[in-house]
Amino acid sequence: MAFTRQQMIARRNQKVRSSMQDLAPIWLTNEEFRPRDEALLCNLIYLHPHHGWISERYKYDAFNDVLYHMGQRRLSEEEALKFEAQEPFLPGEVTDRAPNDPTGRAKIASS
Repeated sequence: MAFTRQQMIARRNQKVRSSMQDLAPIWLTNEEFRPRDEALLCNLIYLHPHHGWISERYKYDAFNDVLYHMGQRRLSEEEALKFEAQEPFLPGEVTDRAPNDPTGRAKIASS
């Protein structure tokens, strides 16, 4: 059964949401449709908690319903600013600071 482009996009979007929700917000760029392979290629851009801004290349194989990682590269802050100004593909909460509130910390019993 051959998938239409719209069906492939819907299946790919569902796969990305289920596997990468914890990294949101995520921007999707450079989408390329390959009907002969029943595949979509795209880049997913997000702020990785340890490595900074990352652009990862993925291939979505619609026949097997698999999202293949095809490589990644780090982005500079200047490159990332172009994407931050746009609406993300997968929105998420962004915090600009981590609270330093001692009330939530565990108490250590002194002997």
